Amino acid sequence: MKKKQPNVQPSKEYATLLRRLGAWFYDVLIVAAVLMLAGGIAMALIAGLLQLGILDISGYEDASAYLGKHPVAGMLYSGYLAAVVIAFYAFFWCKAGQTLGMRAWKLRLQNSDGSNIRLTQAVIRMATSAFGLGNFIALFSKKKQSFQDIMAECEMIITPKVR
Repeated sequence: MKKKQPNVQPSKEYATLLRRLGAWFYDVLIVAAVLMLAGGIAMALIAGLLQLGILDISGYEDASAYLGKHPVAGMLYSGYLAAVVIAFYAFFWCKAGQTLGMRAWKLRLQNSDGSNIRLTQAVIRMATSAFGLGNFIALFSKKKQSFQDIMAECEMIITPKVR
C-alpha cells in the first residue's frame, strides 16, 4: 500500500537575465513582423481613402511621407503603432502569462500565487520597462525580479519541465 504524499508546492525557479534577454530578442522579431502587418493595414486604409477622394495628400511624395511628416496623421499613426505593441504584450501576458518568445525560452510571467497578471499590471510593466533596461536590475534581486516586475508586483519564472 502506497503512502499518501503531503501536498508539496514545488519551489519556483526564477528567470535569469540571459533567458529574459533571449525571450526579448525573439519577441522583438515577432513584434517587428506585427508592426509590418499593422503598417500594411494603415497603408491599405490610406489607399482606400485616397481612392474614394476622402483624403488628399498633395504636397507629400507619397502616403508614407504623409504619415511621417503630417503633424496630425503622424501622431495618429505613431499612436496606432504604439497601441499595437501594447496590445500584443498585454494580450499574451494577461491571457497566457507568456509571449511567443517567452514560451520558446520557457518563461512565464505571473502573480506570486501563480495567476495571470491583470491588464493594469501589464500596462504598469510596459510603462516602467525603460525599453528593456529594467531587466538589468534582476542581476541584483533575490527573486531575480526586474524593475518592471517589482513595479507591477509580478514575477517571471522558468516553467517546470513536463514529465
